[in-house]
Amino acid sequence: MKVSIFDVAKKSGLSVVTVSRVLNGAETVREKNRQKVLEAIKELDYQPSAAARSLARGKTGIIGLIVTTLQDSFFDAVVKELNEILAMQGYFLAVSVSTGMESDESHYLFQEDRVDGLILLSPMEESKYILELKRRGIPYVLIDNQLPENDAYSVTIDNYKGGYAATNHLLELGHTSIAHICGQEMFRSTRERRSGFLQALQDSGLTPFEVVHGEFEIASGYDTCKRWLAEDDLPSAIFAGDDHIALGVINALQESGLSVPGQVSIVGYDDHYIASKLRPHLTTVRQPADRIALAAADMLLGRISGKMKRAASMHIDPELIVRESTVAAGGN
Repeated sequence: MKVSIFDVAKKSGLSVVTVSRVLNGAETVREKNRQKVLEAIKELDYQPSAAARSLARGKTGIIGLIVTTLQDSFFDAVVKELNEILAMQGYFLAVSVSTGMESDESHYLFQEDRVDGLILLSPMEESKYILELKRRGIPYVLIDNQLPENDAYSVTIDNYKGGYAATNHLLELGHTSIAHICGQEMFRSTRERRSGFLQALQDSGLTPFEVVHGEFEIASGYDTCKRWLAEDDLPSAIFAGDDHIALGVINALQESGLSVPGQVSIVGYDDHYIASKLRPHLTTVRQPADRIALAAADMLLGRISGKMKRAASMHIDPELIVRESTVAAGGN
């Protein structure tokens, strides 16, 4: 098995950042630590890649990524794609799972000479991050940021189009009683998906069965659907704010002996791993992790190299994936 920089870091008992700095000839590494790294390299017979050796002297060869959670298959897919893309360019991705700028993990990545650039994936407190990054002169890119005023150097999904497409699909199937269960209001994606939903209904001269303000959790869909069942008042179709919400709805309906999509059609959002494993397979709106990661990596590397002089943003269209959880109104 090929030895990686991570193996060297483990063997030496030091961080990947420190190993990278030794490989790139940084003068700020303590001599004691430098010797540890060199000994580990010799023992493991580690051979840095040509791409890594070609990194400009004085660079760490590390890109930092801050994400609020990895308990999300969409985030996980984006991180995986970023790791592969950056590795091909000779960079290593240092991932920090952090809910705020004051955490130890975030503070570590903000320290001088730790990283060549930072990617913020669906950040909270993004304005605070941006202020500090600008102060320290660290190039950055946002993915799925919450505030439109921070769209400079960002990659976002057009969630309005996604919400519209999901709802329009149900309308084209003849559904007129359509509900929407949202995620948390703090997320821009929540607000934009809802706006697309409402606009699609308005364009057809309809009003929602109900708009429920919930969370991106299975329990949100389950509890909402249980309430509708208790009230004996169900919509014929539901646009769920994400696939987890959709799963909760399906669980509640199937527990009650109701058919999906025979009696209620459901559309999710994200195209999580579970979407194609559910029974029935879930109709959903896919966020293309590969295109998002490539756009973010290209933008950040352009900033690091100095080739990207002007602020820019990229909006990527989602894709409706039609599977088994939606049928024509009244269908069985």
